[in-house]
Amino acid sequence: MPTSPSPALTDLFRAIRAGEMPPPATVDPALVPATETAAYAVQDAVGRGLGPIVGWKVGASGPEAEPAAAPIHAGTVFGTGATVPHGLCRHLGVEGEIGYRFARALPARPRAYARAEVLAAIGTIHPVIEIVDTRFEKPASQHHLLHLADQQSHGALIVGPGQTAWQAVNPVAERVVLSIDGRVVADHTGGNAAGDPLRLLVWLANHAARRGIGIGAGCLVTTGSATGTVFVAHGTDAEARFPNIGQVTAHLA
Repeated sequence: MPTSPSPALTDLFRAIRAGEMPPPATVDPALVPATETAAYAVQDAVGRGLGPIVGWKVGASGPEAEPAAAPIHAGTVFGTGATVPHGLCRHLGVEGEIGYRFARALPARPRAYARAEVLAAIGTIHPVIEIVDTRFEKPASQHHLLHLADQQSHGALIVGPGQTAWQAVNPVAERVVLSIDGRVVADHTGGNAAGDPLRLLVWLANHAARRGIGIGAGCLVTTGSATGTVFVAHGTDAEARFPNIGQVTAHLA
């Protein structure tokens, strides 16, 4: 049976997003979800008021670690060169990432998706910038299950042009250059803690199916930071470049 979301935690996130209360510095320990399943139930409950799901974020702390995910809603997604509105995010944690857009849907179903099925549904690979934010006073300040319940600290996503020859790109060996206001702050090969991001896509397909959501055709899945998180001030220009994928830029108003 589906897990019921915590009404108190759901109401807390809704009130913060609506500006009805300031982001808290501390949270009653009783509000911490008991399990990941309980945290995802809060994600779903809050997400019903955030508009259509157009993507997902997924990541893992290591090559063998269990991934974690959150749906991404239309109001937080922008194309390259866009200005991210000042009021959208309080904190601006900039990450250069690799994203994959699904050309075909992977709907919810009881039978698990095989790796070949998931990879066959991919249409394009994209350079992306994710902005990490939080509904708490400070990023990474709470129990990890609270941050998971808080849409996994998603703030905004800026998506660069797609390349159809995604299979020609080895994401583990891809160079990434992240620049802030024209200054290079990260330049290295690989860098994603999860290792091969394609394994995250397979995990996500089955995770989203179990939650009764699935992955829709056209959904963009971003697969975790390749650069680390660089917190910047409002008014910043950010650019992420991947030689075999492309570049993506944004102005953070």
